[in-house]
This record gives sequence, C-alpha cells and structure tokens, in this order.
Amino acid sequence: MSTLTDMRRDMNARMFKQQRNMWIAVALVLGCLPLFYGGSDFALTVSIQIGMMIIFSLAYNMLLGQGGMLSFGMAVYFGMGGFLSMHFMNMIEADTVWLPMALLPVVGAFIGLVLGLIIGSFSTRKAGTIFAMISLGIGELVAASSLIFVKFFGGEEGVTGDRTMGPEMFGVDFASELEVYYLVAAWVFIATLLMFLFSRTPVGRMANAVRDNPERAEFVGYSQRFVRLISFAGAGLFSGLAGSLFAITYEIVTEETLNAVTSGAPLIMVMIGGAGYFIGPIIGAIFYTLLSTVLSNYTEIWLMYVGIIFVLTIMYLPAGLTGLLLMHNPIIKAKKLKRILPVYGKIALPVIGIFLGIVGLLEVGHYAHNASAGDMTMSLFFVSVDTSSYLPWIFFTGILVGGFMLAKKQAPSVAETYEEVHKEALGGGDK
Repeated sequence: MSTLTDMRRDMNARMFKQQRNMWIAVALVLGCLPLFYGGSDFALTVSIQIGMMIIFSLAYNMLLGQGGMLSFGMAVYFGMGGFLSMHFMNMIEADTVWLPMALLPVVGAFIGLVLGLIIGSFSTRKAGTIFAMISLGIGELVAASSLIFVKFFGGEEGVTGDRTMGPEMFGVDFASELEVYYLVAAWVFIATLLMFLFSRTPVGRMANAVRDNPERAEFVGYSQRFVRLISFAGAGLFSGLAGSLFAITYEIVTEETLNAVTSGAPLIMVMIGGAGYFIGPIIGAIFYTLLSTVLSNYTEIWLMYVGIIFVLTIMYLPAGLTGLLLMHNPIIKAKKLKRILPVYGKIALPVIGIFLGIVGLLEVGHYAHNASAGDMTMSLFFVSVDTSSYLPWIFFTGILVGGFMLAKKQAPSVAETYEEVHKEALGGGDK
C-alpha cells in the first residue's frame, strides 16, 4: 500500500512540476512577445484582441466544452461587463469612485458573476435545446434593451470613457498601446490559470460527468443543476472580465457588444479550436482574431469565409483543430510522420484548388455586384481580373469542380494510409 502511495505521490509531483514549468513558459511568452514586434502598433493591437478573445472563448468553453451547455447569449455578460466598466471609468474620471484602472476588470467580472447567478438560477434548470433557446431569448432581450434604455446604454452611439484618467499604479497611466497590452496579458494569464485550475476541481470534473451522463452524476451524489449553475456563473464572470478589458482597450462600448454576432463569436472560436480541450478555445481565438483583423484588411467578405470554415469544421473536423493535431500525436511520437506526409501532399493540391475556386468565385461575385459602372476590373491573386467577362467565372468554377473531384478521389487512400500508420504507431500493426 505504501509503495502505491509513493508511486502516486511521485506521479503527482512530476505532474505539478510539468504544469508549473508550463505556466512559467506562458508567462515568459506573454511578457516577451512585444519584443518581437519591432514597435508595431498593429501587432500589439492584434495581440490585445487575441488576449480578450482567449478569455471570452475559454469562458464559453466552461459551458459548452466542459458542461455541455450550448448558449447563444454570452454577449450579455461580455457586453454588460463592458458597459458597467465604462460607467465606472467615467465615475473614476469624475472622482466619484477611487479605483486604479488596472483593477477595473474586477468590476466587469463581478457584474458577469452576478448576472450569471441570476440568469443561471432558472436557465440551468433545463438542458439541451430548451437551455439554448432560453439563452437565445435572454440575449435578444438584452440586445433590444440596449436601444431602449438610452441613458444607460448610450443608444447607437454607446458610452465612451478615458482610461488615462484613473489613479496611476507604478506610474502607469495606460496612455500607450504597450501598457494596455501588458494589462491585458496579465489578466489573460490570471484568468486562464484560474479557469485551468477550475477544470481540475471536483466541480469542474463533475461538469464533464454532467455533460456526458447527468443521471449517473446524480446517482453519485452531485446535483446536475448545481454543477451547471457553478459553471454558468464562472463563464459569466470571465466573460464580464473580457468585456471590461474591451472597454479599457477601445474606450467605447456600443450595443454591438450585446448583439448576436458577439454571442456567436465564442461559439465559432470554441468549435474551430476544439470544444472539450482546454487549449482548443485558445487556438480558436487566435485563428478567429487573425481572420477578423488581418483578412479584413484584404476583403470585405471575411465573415463569409469564417462562416465557411465554421461549417466545414463542424462537418469534417468535429474535434476542431486541436483534435486534428492530437490525432497525429502518436504518429509523431513514433516518428512515423514522414510516411504520411507524401499522402497529405497529394491531396494538398486539390484542396488548394478548392480554396482558390471558392475565393475566386466569391470575390469576383462581390466585386461585380458592388463595383461602380465602368470599373469592372479588380486585382485578385496579384492578377487583373475583368469581372464583366465570363472567363473568370468559368476558370474558377473549373478549378473548384476539378479540385473537389480530385480530392474526393484521393480521400479514401489518405484515410487508409492514416489508419495504417496510426495503428502501427500504437503498436497494433507491423512495424
């Protein structure tokens, strides 16, 4: 018995050491990241947006990935956290309230927690589709209220503030983008660590059990409603914190932070990254933010591409990008990746053809529909394209259809090779 106890103690010690080193590495990356930007304000802005979205998506994962609760109303907690923080920011400027700006996210987290407890007290009584519809109704109700109660929400113009007017901490007034980055990075580290620790608590573990088999969770003595409520309140807390960081970063909060698009963003990030994996929402947040910031500089229909990627992920990668990477973990450990890469190379060409065909048709169609009379020539893939001609439509349609047919032909051999190599990597086949 003592030997088993010693083995368990040693295993826990090794796990604790690994996790400690991991979090030290995360802190170093967050602290040193601006050093590689060369003073680029755009890179800092994107990093700040990624940080806020990481917190928001991880908060949503507490509901969907860990608790199995599909919500369409997370903008309520994100937006209300932002609005309350903005009002507090104005009270700080008017010397009505004394609060360092670095601690303002606590206000957003508090209002998110309170709303999570209030709304969760009745919405978590149900699960599945009924819960999703309740969240959708509450989200639409609050979004409509933002245009009705103008004094609080500011109407279509929103509420503005000045983050530099608060009492300084360590001589920092958040006048520069770099100071805002480090504030967001600090809260990203704190929030991510807290959500990670929550997932390791008995309640966090039971959230997974309630997701998979609520009746069995009840049988072992846990109230599924209580577990859902705790997860729901935690998700509201961290969503409110992300909303507060949004208010500090942009110094304005409008009704857009409460609409359905904002509610859908964490769902898209979690599903693309991989629901159920802790790192999944982080990958999804990075991917989604890069699409919305970088891709939007080149095309006006970037949201359509996000939608296409989301649908394809649901259809062909239900475990998300994280699941796709973890599928190859045994193959990488067994050093058999070189056996499968040539097969992936064969299907890469038709996949690229499908991508070029879709992008070409969408961009040509969008430009032709919105271009002014006499200006039907656009630049696409560094080539001038005449959108009034039938040739671009025929060309991109041909690439799309050809790529699809070739990919469909190659897919069985790719799947067969993957299964064979994966089986060998696990020790179940000839080596």
